[in-house]
Amino acid sequence: MSDHAHESHTGPIKTPAQLLWTSFFSFVAPIFIIIGLVYVVTTGDKPAAGAVDPELATAIRIQRVGSVELRDANRPLQAGDAVYKAQCAACHDAGLAGAPKFGDAGAWAARVATGYEALLTSALKGKGAMGAQAGGAFSDVEIGRAVVHLANAGGGKFAEPSAPAAEGAAQAADTAAAAPAVAEAPVAVAATAPAVAATPAPASATVAAGAGEALYKQACAVCHVAGVAGAPKFADKAAWAPRLALGVDGLTASVIKGKGAMPPKGGSAASDADIKASVEYMLASVK
Repeated sequence: MSDHAHESHTGPIKTPAQLLWTSFFSFVAPIFIIIGLVYVVTTGDKPAAGAVDPELATAIRIQRVGSVELRDANRPLQAGDAVYKAQCAACHDAGLAGAPKFGDAGAWAARVATGYEALLTSALKGKGAMGAQAGGAFSDVEIGRAVVHLANAGGGKFAEPSAPAAEGAAQAADTAAAAPAVAEAPVAVAATAPAVAATPAPASATVAAGAGEALYKQACAVCHVAGVAGAPKFADKAAWAPRLALGVDGLTASVIKGKGAMPPKGGSAASDADIKASVEYMLASVK
């Protein structure tokens, strides 16, 4: 009777081997299962933090912008290397956003084969991540000179475009037509001379409405939309917070001089007033 009672109070584990396996499945196996789950979760493909849809970023960069622009019509045309340094070097020197690097014959071979007109059209209208260069600080002829400078450094043999002959002929005709009128009316000119001399010249050019937004989309968006090379992303309050302490004037000075990967004036030939307007436009997005 006592033996039966003793057997009824013993547990299912009767041998050391049973105890060992019970301990394994109770403690060790769950640990390996947890480790496996953690590995699966941490190694899965996930989008990078702050990633931007490439198609959306490109669409923002290349959209055309209507703007009013003040440009000196009498200034001499800039050479191709000067236009390249001001407008193109920011991306083409380092090969940013898929831009073929300056002097890389392998990258330029297929592009040079398309011909000068095709390259100029791509530059003026924009292609891929490159925004349209037409309508900016440089004329189409100057952009064409930059295209030739770039292409020839990569193996091209294009001739640098000169000023359109029609413009030169029209200016000569206007000068010739105005000369007799001045000779026939010397008294009238003399009479109005004091009034002209008494009129003071404007101290500085007025910034056109929307110039800040136009300059941002032309020269700044290529880096600030996607945060390329450490540029604070447009409308990202957290990224702009430590920079707000510099104020508009401090940030404008940084843009004009260049900072980090950003070249002076963001690689543009814009005036200081327009640079300030573009800074104010970007700051307005984080206020």
